[in-house]
Amino acid sequence: MTTTLRPAEPEQTWRGGVRARRYHICVNGRPVGETTLCTDARFGPEAGRIAALRIEHGQQRRGRGTVAALAAEEVLRDWGCRRIEVTVRSGETAAFRLARTLGYTERNRNMLKALPDAPPVLPEGSELRPMTEAEFPVWLHRMAEDYVLSWTSRGVPEAQARAKSEVDFRSLLPEGLATPDTSLRLLRTGGEDVGDLWVGRRATDDGEPSGFVFKVHVEAAHRGRGHGRTLMLAAEGACVADGLQWLGLNVFAGNDPALRLYESLGYRTTQVHFAKPLL
Repeated sequence: MTTTLRPAEPEQTWRGGVRARRYHICVNGRPVGETTLCTDARFGPEAGRIAALRIEHGQQRRGRGTVAALAAEEVLRDWGCRRIEVTVRSGETAAFRLARTLGYTERNRNMLKALPDAPPVLPEGSELRPMTEAEFPVWLHRMAEDYVLSWTSRGVPEAQARAKSEVDFRSLLPEGLATPDTSLRLLRTGGEDVGDLWVGRRATDDGEPSGFVFKVHVEAAHRGRGHGRTLMLAAEGACVADGLQWLGLNVFAGNDPALRLYESLGYRTTQVHFAKPLL
């Protein structure tokens, strides 16, 4: 039997120059599912994405999805893409298995926690203070460089990573410290600043209002002393005070200490983002 992709509609152009097209997945010419392919606005036309892939119930477990995913890679190569990405929701076991079988590697994951009714108590001697206008530019430069490194170390070309960094920080902090629904705080312990926290708002995958931890940073000389946990508790407290019931975050693959911390605090994975070079 021959599995092919057949266009289901004309190619679309979305905001930001994103290319997208929906395809029928066909076996011997008969549709057995659909897939949608696109480029990724965040990284430019060289980054392709399988936005959706569905095989009809009666056609599953026959290798249709595997062949369709390989065919999708060929389409995206023809589009000039050099990398392919896919996002898998928690609980989609077959999709996880398919991604790993085809050589995708985890790049980052989203996690979420239901917040308690009352804010958690911070360790004695811990104090959160607002970031000052004088401190903000130095902090922003460090955050931007760290962000670029997070992407380039996972295969994203530096030019794409820097472009994404500029767009993201401009979007998330358009008014700097005065950006609405944004909190930038420094953790002070024993009379010394030991870390900082950036928390804001972002909807959950289901569209519910949620807090979001954009960055937790502990100075190198003060790591391993529980300050990361204190900063996370502070983030939860700030969100509870704002009446939010959820707090989400992103963690990059390979950051095992952070992942262990988040899991110990009750965060659960909601989505895993995979990527693979198109050779």
